[in-house]
Amino acid sequence: MEWHFLLGYSVLALLLFRLAWGLVGGYWSRFVQFIYTPATIWRYLQGRGDPSHAVGHSPLGAFSVFALLATLLVQVATGLMSDDEISNSGPLTKYVSNATVSLATTYHKEIGKLLLIFLVLMHVAAIVFYFFKKRQNLLRPMVWGDKELTADAPSSRDDARSRLVAAFLIMACAALVGWFIKQVS
Repeated sequence: MEWHFLLGYSVLALLLFRLAWGLVGGYWSRFVQFIYTPATIWRYLQGRGDPSHAVGHSPLGAFSVFALLATLLVQVATGLMSDDEISNSGPLTKYVSNATVSLATTYHKEIGKLLLIFLVLMHVAAIVFYFFKKRQNLLRPMVWGDKELTADAPSSRDDARSRLVAAFLIMACAALVGWFIKQVS
């Protein structure tokens, strides 16, 4: 369980980083670049998507990002309030009612876990679909952050300064999580 807690705190730090990076990060990492209207999503699903959807997150890719972020946030939050009724409890259990602890534990162990597995499998299925059906390797841009394009597009800021900001931001998020855990434990 010690590893479970440490990994959960690490996920929380990474989530805080991604939320912050979605506000101040590179052009294609910012949330404003992939928040789509229902009409845009509908056109994309009908095969009438904008060419810019091939550069950053497509409307379905954006939905996947937001679904994973939201589900992970809820999973971490419920983990902080969960109790295994044996010897381990999240650091927030003492601040909420027993009914809330019970509800959080049920969600964390049953619903949230399955929802995350489903979303990860859907994410992997989309990557496989794009690779074999559309002949697009989405894994390389996900890992390395670069994508070969057939047309010009705004570049994402990727220089020493932005990498320094990212390094500072991840360390600040980790420190914030560490401080929070010490305060509530």
